[in-house]
Amino acid sequence: MPLHHKHKSTAPWLEVAVMPSDWDNAEPALLNNMLVEMVLIRTFEEYLLELAAASLIHGPVHSSIGQEGGAVGSALPLRSADSVNGSHRGHHQFLAKVLTHLQPQGFDPRAEFSPAVRDVVLRTLAEIAGLDRGFSHGRGGSMHLQMKEAGAMGTNAIVGGGVPLAAGFAWSHKFAGTDAVSVTYFGDGAINIGSTLESFNLAAAWKLPICFFIENNMYAVSTHVMESTGEPRLSARGQGFNIPSWKVDGMNPLAVHIAMTEAVAHMRAGYGPTMIEVDVYRYFHQSGTFPGSAFGYRTKEEEASYKARDPILQVSSHLIRRGLITQGEIDALIARGKKLMEETGNILLEPIPDSNPPKRKIRDSEWPDPAFVNTGVRGDLSEFNGARYSELATHQGEIVEAKFIDSVAKVLGRQMEKDSSVVVMGEDVHRLAGGTNGATKGLKDRFADRILGTPISENAFTGLGGGIAIDGRFKPIVEFMYADFMWVAADQLFNQIGKMRHMFGGDGAVPFVLRSKVAMGTGYGSQHSMDPAGIMATNPGWRIVAPTTPFDYVGLMNSALLCKDPVIVLEHVDLYNSTGPSPVSDLDYCIEVGKAAVRRSGSELTILTYLAMTNYVLEAVAEYPGVDSEVIDLRWLDRASIDWETIGASIKKTGNVLIAEQGAIGTSYGGWLADEIQRRYFKDLKGPIERVTGGEASPSISKVLERAAIAKKEEVVSKLQALKDSGRFNVN
Repeated sequence: MPLHHKHKSTAPWLEVAVMPSDWDNAEPALLNNMLVEMVLIRTFEEYLLELAAASLIHGPVHSSIGQEGGAVGSALPLRSADSVNGSHRGHHQFLAKVLTHLQPQGFDPRAEFSPAVRDVVLRTLAEIAGLDRGFSHGRGGSMHLQMKEAGAMGTNAIVGGGVPLAAGFAWSHKFAGTDAVSVTYFGDGAINIGSTLESFNLAAAWKLPICFFIENNMYAVSTHVMESTGEPRLSARGQGFNIPSWKVDGMNPLAVHIAMTEAVAHMRAGYGPTMIEVDVYRYFHQSGTFPGSAFGYRTKEEEASYKARDPILQVSSHLIRRGLITQGEIDALIARGKKLMEETGNILLEPIPDSNPPKRKIRDSEWPDPAFVNTGVRGDLSEFNGARYSELATHQGEIVEAKFIDSVAKVLGRQMEKDSSVVVMGEDVHRLAGGTNGATKGLKDRFADRILGTPISENAFTGLGGGIAIDGRFKPIVEFMYADFMWVAADQLFNQIGKMRHMFGGDGAVPFVLRSKVAMGTGYGSQHSMDPAGIMATNPGWRIVAPTTPFDYVGLMNSALLCKDPVIVLEHVDLYNSTGPSPVSDLDYCIEVGKAAVRRSGSELTILTYLAMTNYVLEAVAEYPGVDSEVIDLRWLDRASIDWETIGASIKKTGNVLIAEQGAIGTSYGGWLADEIQRRYFKDLKGPIERVTGGEASPSISKVLERAAIAKKEEVVSKLQALKDSGRFNVN
């Protein structure tokens, strides 16, 4: 018979239960704080539901009524320097952290609310209502609340989407040498999301000071947790990742506080991540003013059983029992909370004249200016004031012929040498003598703690890099081996990092650099070969650079790292082993954002291209001189950075345009560019805009089929011949 050895987890998994003596021994100031913060949050949420019922809130209202105990109990052990983020149901988490930040000395339940508290309540309500005086000028609304100075880094509408970002906050705290911690709030739905599980692993591997705080309210909209997972004790997930975990009754704020205090001590001591599961209960449906029983997925009896254990009632009863407060004083506190909300509402709302019954509307002066709609999609580039620009033709330093890939490693090394905030992360970047292509050659030896080899978990380490960027103390450079992996990390790239600046009002920098290679022609097939430029250009927030020469790579990478917007730096494997002009010692110049390069002057045809296709176009033009072509290497590809001055001057000269790219026609970059050109320069064009692209299919592994799927020199020559034969250049 085989022997069976039972394994034991090395991570503790504890359930915390509060005894009567714990209530007796709890500091009066702690219980007072809990009561005041929970009452403020409750009255805020109740007033919010009143506004929603009166159609004064545009969009969903995910109230947290009933769940205040978990948020307040967990926020009180935190300091202002500690970071939190949360979910779409995050009003209580946000307010608990901000209130604790505003009055770390605590609240007196008999005192009036301070001007600072009143201001935060006003700005929070304004943000949820979509108004200009909100934290993000109304752009974030109910699901995106941020007050970075309080450590409230932003709630999140994507289930589990904020978890990797919080790991980035934790990394920044740790690497900066502080004992600050990060807390990410999420629910029973997000526990099964891939990015959440990836973040568990990454945080455990790197011993990051992050608490994964699970609010288990049992229902993902209407689906019960018992239907969603084989292990409804959600904190059991910690065992699989060696994360110490606590399970606690979230309706009991004192129990939550005890568990969080223990978890925070563990993290501040440098022992790595923790996990806390609190069992809470939302009194209302997913969104709006009706209870879940109104929709048939919960019973009234279940709802009543949880309301009998209401967190405010629990704290109030013990304060009264201990003679620390009277019921009359509690009633007065609740009345002050309701009065505060009415006064706040009166600032934002006004009566509708002659309405019967009486109705109110939002004051016209409170709405943001519609002209603000696109402000802050990207920054204003003021960070480039005083930057030193250089181009090859005018460069003063010594230039030699060098490999493209060696210039990548040189400029990364130079940036890390002069700027200790730069950190590089990705799969295998710390191994193989510089990663899979040599881009980080020699850097691990020089900057051991800032070259981070990651697990194969693009969503997690991309989001972690995004969190580092939002934190602002460090500049992450994230490497993807292949551009196709962007779709593995699409949530973090498109929903999080790309939207973050605009969504939170336009002022917050997101200095994030993503390096990724385009590998067409390498035989790696459909899932390792794509050109992402066309899809990236359709997503707001990103800047996109596409270096063609070693000299340009140095200047463009320097600009990418100086930029306060997220930048993707596209690289092509066809260029890695090519040689070209490269600086010897001057590695500090920038190439101006939005500046294209004219690689060849011509009078008959403007050819717009980028990346490796630039060299193929130049070869084609040399091989077929029958058309006098002007070749423009775009270099900057995002909508905000296109060099319309150079493009326009060329089009006015030639009257003809060809856009040449390698990738598939369906996701092509040239599609949107052609549309924009015909709108801007229709009167200057002598004929339709021509295109050279790959086929519809993704490249296959077969050498013959792969070549048939992409465009190179031969396709450009064929197009030039066809244009010449058409007689188009004989038309004046």
